[in-house]
Order: sequence, then structure tokens, then C-alpha cells
Amino acid sequence: MYEKLRSRIIAGPLNTYSLLSLAGVVGPLVFIAADLTAAISQLGYSPIRDSISSLAWSSMGWLQTIGFLTIGLLVEVFVAGLFFNIRGRRGFGLGIGLLACFGFGLLLIGAFRTDPVGSQHTIEGTIHSFASYAVFFIFPVASFLIALSLKKDRYWKGLFIHTIVTSSLALALMIGRLWLPDELSWFGLYERILVANTIIWIEIMAIRLLRLSLRASRY
Repeated sequence: MYEKLRSRIIAGPLNTYSLLSLAGVVGPLVFIAADLTAAISQLGYSPIRDSISSLAWSSMGWLQTIGFLTIGLLVEVFVAGLFFNIRGRRGFGLGIGLLACFGFGLLLIGAFRTDPVGSQHTIEGTIHSFASYAVFFIFPVASFLIALSLKKDRYWKGLFIHTIVTSSLALALMIGRLWLPDELSWFGLYERILVANTIIWIEIMAIRLLRLSLRASRY
């Protein structure tokens, strides 16, 4: 019954799941393009030294903001595709809910800029900092809970190990982030590794969903 329902949903003329998966594919790509473009265009900015969020105060800060808002919004859309396509086990609903919170947190990061280094704390900067810490602590919990269902679903079990590794690395990097000073000479690189670990998982999951939806639509 579950398999028939899944095929009936995604084999329609609009290929609903394909559209949802494309949101997950496009979101990380837009974010990466925005980050690279803003970083390259800013004289004196170092992706190795400087944080991603500090680009919001550059001349291309609007582009960085668009990158965060885009990936946040598209992750929210993509989460729906995972919810309807993975055979959920215990904890799956909570994992999906937390992943949706992760997407919302990215929207907050984009909407509220970080405080410039050395300046007084503002409400806007406080919201940005809280959202930044929250989303990257939420993600490893969400992905781990989702992984428990991947292991039992024959369409997704190939990504179980990758998801567990991603969750563990995300948590370790986030704990390490708590002890790193913002003035560290390679802080920007560390932060980008943390972000890359997260968005690569989203990209891989989205590609798998896209492949499944396209395969199902042929039958």
C-alpha cells in the first residue's frame, strides 16, 4: 500500500517530488555562489580568516543575505519531500520537524546581520548569533533522527552511514566552535567546513530524492 501510494503521488504530470527535490538541489548551490561572489568581490576579505556572516557588512552584503534567505526557504520546501518519501520510524517526525526549524533558522541568519567585530552588541546581532548556534546544533540531532529511518527504507539505506558520519562531524565541529576565538586566523575556513558538511548532506539527499522521483515517473 505504501509503495503504491508513493508511486501515485510522484508519478503525476507535475512530478511533485521532483519539484521538491530541486529545491534541495538548488538551495545549497545558490548559497555557495552567493558566498563565493561576495567574498571575491570584497577587497581585503579572506575566506580563510573572516566569517561568512561578516560579508553582510560588505558592499555585496545584499548578495550574502539573499544566499541565506534562499537556502533557508528552499530547505523548508525540500523537507516536505523527505517527509512524504521516507518510510518513517520512531523519531522521524521529530527529525523532520527539527530540519524544518533548521531551515527557518537560516532565514533568521539572513534577515538579521551579525554585529561587526569590536562593536557593541545589538538586538539584531544577538538574534543572528543565537540563530547561528541554534541551527548548527539542531542539524546533527535532526539528521541523526532521520538516519534511523533511512536504515529501514530500501530506497534510502545507502545513505545511512553517510548521514551518521555527517551528524557526528556536525556535532563535533559545533562543539569545537564553542571554544574557538573569533579572531582565530583560520576561523573562516573552520566555519566553512562546518557549513559545507551540512549543505553537502542536503545536496546528496536532494539528488537521491530527485532520482527516485524521476525513476518512479517512468512507470
